[in-house]
Amino acid sequence: MNQPFAPPDEIDGARVLRWAWSGNEPFGQVPGADSPDIFGLAIATYNDAQFYRFSCDRNWDCIQDGLYDSIDEAISQLPDQYRHVDAVWVSMSH
Repeated sequence: MNQPFAPPDEIDGARVLRWAWSGNEPFGQVPGADSPDIFGLAIATYNDAQFYRFSCDRNWDCIQDGLYDSIDEAISQLPDQYRHVDAVWVSMSH
């Protein structure tokens, strides 16, 4: 599955603005027991004022999220555990 697997328009009710897909190798894992692999990253918003970075499994199910003041902040503060594969961010076309 090397080709990007685009997310749905919304994840957990938030409108997806940008996304990245890792391909065959995950970006990394969520720390802790039963850590699922993270294949999708999405920047989304509920209100266009704050932005969430969703860390998702192969099916775009959200495993972890973080809240940020800007899209750039959400992208630049990607944790080390999600840097096993370089994220290439794509703008969502709505």
